[in-house]
Amino acid sequence: MPRIAMIIFATIAAMYLGLCAALFVFQRSLIYLPRPSALGSPATIVKLPIAEAEVLVSVRPHDGAKALLYFGGNAEDVSLSLPSFSRNFPEHAIYLLHYRGYGGSSGTPSEEAIQKDALALFDTVHAKHPNIVVVGRSIGSGVAVYLASQRPVSRLVLVTPYYSLEDLAARLYPYIPVGWLLRDKFESWRYAPRVVAPTVLIVAENDEVVPRSSTERLYASFGKGVATLRVIAGATHDTISESPLYLEILKGEP
Repeated sequence: MPRIAMIIFATIAAMYLGLCAALFVFQRSLIYLPRPSALGSPATIVKLPIAEAEVLVSVRPHDGAKALLYFGGNAEDVSLSLPSFSRNFPEHAIYLLHYRGYGGSSGTPSEEAIQKDALALFDTVHAKHPNIVVVGRSIGSGVAVYLASQRPVSRLVLVTPYYSLEDLAARLYPYIPVGWLLRDKFESWRYAPRVVAPTVLIVAENDEVVPRSSTERLYASFGKGVATLRVIAGATHDTISESPLYLEILKGEP
């Protein structure tokens, strides 16, 4: 009997370690789900000045001080948002980043690479437009918080934001040591205290991906008076942008 028990234990342990190894090796294919670009022409695409990759940005050029930078979700084709942003922000130049591996950008997505590209995009845009609104949705909210902690953004908008990607992964895999295995942790809580720009966190009431508690923990990480939290009733993680209230909040309307 002890021998059988040992065999069973060894088998279970081997399966568990195999699962951990698989999650470690393939984790980025679970986090990032690249999409091709549905919209695009030489007039609406620019390349970032980055040596090691060809990183593309969907743009709507516009003269003046104002610009908007957008960082999308992990399975989002940001080019599809160009018409809406152009319509609703007529006085802003629009820049939507295609993460590496997304929408014609070369390379492989990772937290470090996306953060680097976000800084390069801001610096490029800021040379022409000193007043920059930064919007990040879902996984892009982690990119936006990081950027706002490093650069003088004018306003920060976080759509369905989270405390950290590690926090979300731990909820999905409660018996896996995600803290040891996860490479891209997107620790928004770490950068939030450094943000000084006016910030709004937009929450979907029925978000099935990011728990309200995760967003509220992030909200509490900002300095006093920096951030506000708005809830869109009836919205889910994927339908939040369909609400008229979403656009009002996005544009800074009461």
